[in-house]
Amino acid sequence: MKVPLLDLKPQYRALKRDIDAAIEAVSESQHFILGPAVRRLEADVAAYCGVKHGIGVSSGTDALLVALMVLDIGAGDEVITTPYTFFATGGTIARTGAQPLFCDIDAASFNLSVAAVERLIDERCEQRGERLVNRATGRTVKALMPVHLYGQVADMDPLIAIARKHGLRVIEDAAQAIGAADAQGRRACSFGDIGCLSFFPTKNLGAFGDAGMCVTNDAALAERLDIFRVHGGKPKYYHAFIGGNFRLDELQAAVLNVKLPHLDDWTAGRQKNAAYYDAAFAKLALGDAVVMPPAIPGARHIYNQYVIRVRDRDALRAHLVARDVGTEIYYPVPLHLQQCFAYLRHTAGDFPQSERAAAETLALPIFPELETAQLQHVVDSIAAFYR
Repeated sequence: MKVPLLDLKPQYRALKRDIDAAIEAVSESQHFILGPAVRRLEADVAAYCGVKHGIGVSSGTDALLVALMVLDIGAGDEVITTPYTFFATGGTIARTGAQPLFCDIDAASFNLSVAAVERLIDERCEQRGERLVNRATGRTVKALMPVHLYGQVADMDPLIAIARKHGLRVIEDAAQAIGAADAQGRRACSFGDIGCLSFFPTKNLGAFGDAGMCVTNDAALAERLDIFRVHGGKPKYYHAFIGGNFRLDELQAAVLNVKLPHLDDWTAGRQKNAAYYDAAFAKLALGDAVVMPPAIPGARHIYNQYVIRVRDRDALRAHLVARDVGTEIYYPVPLHLQQCFAYLRHTAGDFPQSERAAAETLALPIFPELETAQLQHVVDSIAAFYR
């Protein structure tokens, strides 16, 4: 039996008629840039996230980049974030001329550790008037960028409190978390100044290529985001700002408009599959050989990934490959140990929980179209390895 990590074909086949019609409508209109499909998607995604404004952009990476740009983050600034995340989180900070200021993760959730952020600020920073300054670099710590990793909301209440205390802007990296919510029902992207979404094809809501969105409750920020995504020009050919070409394609928006009404059903399928794994692994009683991803009680985990901690991870992965089970390692090298960030002078051991997660975790197939027999094959294959 084959169990791929992800198979998008069943989803497409179920929606093919509607998707083909939506693409044909755009082709017939010949309106390819910031047309009615984009405007509809912006309104619907903003409402889905519980915020007022949506600004469609060209990718999740560009959503992060333009969010940093409109908040005037650049040379001489630092942004607190996690080293255990996809590269774009730290990469976009560096692209603005700012520097990422890494903090370790919580061992259970894989999200930014509140205690680590508090410790960083207490031990390494000081308040100088309205500025929070990193004493070692002299740079202004200007923002906090938590990541809602794998589909679970970070511990936002204390993080927002820290940000308000020190005058930090908050950019939520929710590339993997559209529709995720905390125990009070507040959705990812509704806590900070700007929330950033990715519609990369592998996401729970995936386009037919790159696409993303910024969402916000702040009308002034929404206006700036709208201007910055078209080279900073408003009116056309008049530029008060230097922005970029960050526009969301009309064709991608048309596809996403077809898919969005199905997102909750797909999320329910992922949650059902995660519950199956949880029960099956608990029944096996493998001890610390396999640790399931804990979900916050009462919260809405959307399971963009189902990531387990395992003993002998690389050997297990090789065993699963031999059993035709697809897996992935998110992420094998934390950002602070990437060669391109060597100038930050971090060494192994600086962020032990991030390094431990990089060495121990493995993502299993979780997409909603999986059959029960496939899920059981994954479980049986893992059990066979540890026997």
